[in-house]
Amino acid sequence: MTRFQKTCNSLALALGVFAAMPALAAPEAAATVLMTKDLADMPGKEAISFIVDFPPGSVDPVHRHDAHAFIYVLQGSIVMGVKGGKEVTLTPGQTFYEGPGDIHTVGRNASKTKPAKFLVTMVKDKGAPLLTLVK
Repeated sequence: MTRFQKTCNSLALALGVFAAMPALAAPEAAATVLMTKDLADMPGKEAISFIVDFPPGSVDPVHRHDAHAFIYVLQGSIVMGVKGGKEVTLTPGQTFYEGPGDIHTVGRNASKTKPAKFLVTMVKDKGAPLLTLVK
């Protein structure tokens, strides 16, 4: 199995955790990995970019990434928030940042009728999980 396939499987597993949460009767998000890249000038670090398609009403569980995560909204409207921060509603062209120590407390499609889509680029420890659920 190639490194790219392992990354895709890891991302699918991480997003599958969202679907397995009993509180999430809403449609699950789908992700498409665009690229993974070892960062040669940052030993032990890698970057990953992927598109997340958020169906209407889709909701994330509380989690963290242990990574620098840069979000760019492509379509629709999403609501994001981290512990200790303000909840924000983002529309196309707007951005959001999550740091390695942040707990992502709010993540959802703002609409119950329209899909949303956003680009995520993360810089993380090589081989580290894409997300960890927080209770």
